[in-house]
Amino acid sequence: MGLQPLEFSDCYLDSPWFRERIRAHEAELERTNKFIKELIKDGKNLIAATKSLSAAQRKFAHSLRDFKFEFIGDAETDDERCIDASLREFSNFLKNLEEQREIMALSVTETLIKPLEKFRKEQLGAVKEEKKKFDKETEKNYSLIDKHLNLSAKKKDSHLQEADIQVEQNRQHFYELSLEYVCKLQEIQERKKFEFVEPMLSFFQGMFTFYHQGHELAKDFNHYKMELQINIQNTRNRFEGTRSEVEELMNKIRQSPKDHKRASQFTAEGYLYVQEKRPAPFGSSWVKHYCMYRKAAKKFNIIPFEHRSGGKLGDGEVFFLRECTKRHTDSIDRRFCFDVEAADRPGVSLTMQAFSEEERRQWLEVLGGKEALYQSFNRAIIPRPEGNAQLDKMGFTVLRKCISAVETRDVKTCNEVDLENSIDWEVKTITSALKQYLRSLPEPLMTYELHGDFIVPAKSGSPESRVNAIHFLVHKLPEKNREMLDILVQHLTNVSNHCKQNLMTVANLGVVFGPTLMRPQEETVAAIMDLKFQNIVVEILIENHEKIFRTLPAATFPEPAVLSTSPPNAPPRQSKRQGQRTKRPVAVYNLCLELEDGDSPNPVKEDTHTSSLDSLSSPSPTTAAAIGPLGSEKNHLLADGGGFGDWAPTVSSQARSSMVQWLNPQSPSTPSCSPAVTPPSPSTPPFPLSLPASVAEKPPESVSSRKARAVYPCEAEHSSELSFEIGAIFEDVQTSREPGWLEGTLNGKRGLIPQNYVKLL
Repeated sequence: MGLQPLEFSDCYLDSPWFRERIRAHEAELERTNKFIKELIKDGKNLIAATKSLSAAQRKFAHSLRDFKFEFIGDAETDDERCIDASLREFSNFLKNLEEQREIMALSVTETLIKPLEKFRKEQLGAVKEEKKKFDKETEKNYSLIDKHLNLSAKKKDSHLQEADIQVEQNRQHFYELSLEYVCKLQEIQERKKFEFVEPMLSFFQGMFTFYHQGHELAKDFNHYKMELQINIQNTRNRFEGTRSEVEELMNKIRQSPKDHKRASQFTAEGYLYVQEKRPAPFGSSWVKHYCMYRKAAKKFNIIPFEHRSGGKLGDGEVFFLRECTKRHTDSIDRRFCFDVEAADRPGVSLTMQAFSEEERRQWLEVLGGKEALYQSFNRAIIPRPEGNAQLDKMGFTVLRKCISAVETRDVKTCNEVDLENSIDWEVKTITSALKQYLRSLPEPLMTYELHGDFIVPAKSGSPESRVNAIHFLVHKLPEKNREMLDILVQHLTNVSNHCKQNLMTVANLGVVFGPTLMRPQEETVAAIMDLKFQNIVVEILIENHEKIFRTLPAATFPEPAVLSTSPPNAPPRQSKRQGQRTKRPVAVYNLCLELEDGDSPNPVKEDTHTSSLDSLSSPSPTTAAAIGPLGSEKNHLLADGGGFGDWAPTVSSQARSSMVQWLNPQSPSTPSCSPAVTPPSPSTPPFPLSLPASVAEKPPESVSSRKARAVYPCEAEHSSELSFEIGAIFEDVQTSREPGWLEGTLNGKRGLIPQNYVKLL
């Protein structure tokens, strides 16, 4: 049972039970007061903790923003650039989140702490003051009654009448005060229910608003997250291929280090100890130097260097060699020594000590000493057979028969293969033979001569300039090389069109065939670091096969456009000077075709072929989800690796596992192309995959009145332009008189839209 009501009539009786009920009300108010006081204290601690968390989050965001990945080599892929920029994106995300948290912390003070303090001070405090008055009047009233009743009856009547009047007046005052106090007690008991709970409601509303804002930020972040997952998966796949190549080179050098010395501008170089003579009686000391010698100029460079002192580099000196003489042990108390005399320093002779007798013989041979070893310090690049001896009629026949066999046979399990029947060989056996043939050519199909030229556009430039540059270079290949490359890339294009079944996406094919079609003439770690760019070249060939092999390139080598990690700039307005526009702030550089709702497994029409500009910058869209699976169960297309046995060293274990599963059609599960990314379904929001050629290549005048969807956010920089977010739908879109701009209507307002920021519907 709750508190008993306080009846006003009981104020006049003032019975013991009435007093008990008053004390019960007072005890409840005291408990409420202590609870609110403690709650205010906890609320302030919550605010302090929130501010501490916010400060820690901001510091964490600041650390993310300031860190930058370094890369090996002279360029990064677009995937790697996006990964580098991801830390700044994460930092911005946390910064935006903490701004909302600060708003929440302020709302806690305004909506919870201050109202509770006000209620405790003004309402509960007022009742406390009323209690003090009530207790004081109670003491005064009953003291006066006791005193009045003790008056002697022998007092004068006038005196007794005056005393009676005074007592009656005091009792009336006490009754009025008692009535007010009882009213206040019951009022505060009812008032606290809403005066206390309403601030709590506001507090939770503010907290839920914060979490809602976090949810909205997460939704905005989701598009970027999906693209970044593709970037990470592509980079991981390339890493696996690069790692296997590096390990192979390391093992080669470990077995025969002398045969894998890098070509150098110096005839000989290495460490020698040089004797430095001191005045008597200090004798001499031996100091290690790194020595470099050019035989043609007889120029000797020596630089002191001590590994044990943290790699301290001393001041070097240069002199020209006059002659070199071997020192025997009977003339010096050290082994492996020889003297060199400087031509430009008459009378100056330096005594040097090699690490071994073998190294001394090599130095003596290079320096023209008496004992010579007919072996050069630096291995020259081993000449490889030239010409197209194996790119003959037989080679083309092998290639065509292998491709035909792959594209027309069912995939069989090991139990179903008839080894006695050569027709029944597994697809992977045929594709392995095809790959081995290409690897066994005297030089790679794309030649040593053009290897560096092919790599350059893959490292920089816009997607369009990359395609144009590789288009130009392909037509510089020898005719037979280009013809065979055409046949092979046509096959790989067919394979990629069936990636939904065979899981061989454009990115995976690039990883597999990059090292097969392109190889540097000299095997070095630096060359292997360029392996990822070889993969990108192959991706460009696959995705632009028709243009590259069926049309003639420009007459001159195209100049590379500047590559940006942000989305394309809006075209310059005619009313503005060139260079005044700034870059649009968007997280992802490459934009692609969005999957339409209810994407069906129908063939992708040729006029909307997904010429994935994304793969030119490396993230192949089909790494995350295949677009438009084609073909029937019988038409399983696979390029070089039905079982992936030959490809294992160059493909990640996750992708390898997926492709091995494809070989067995009876597998109960359907593996995903990319374990890190879930392909979109009609129930989930689509994410960009590739920009359709029909949009990218359509001239502005062909854009008639139609709808368009924003694929980049844009903030207007002129009153005639429209501001919009990703996903905005424009009505009545038409070509503008200003080149590169469209006109459209958004939310009832008509204005200019950058053409490369939208996709026509």
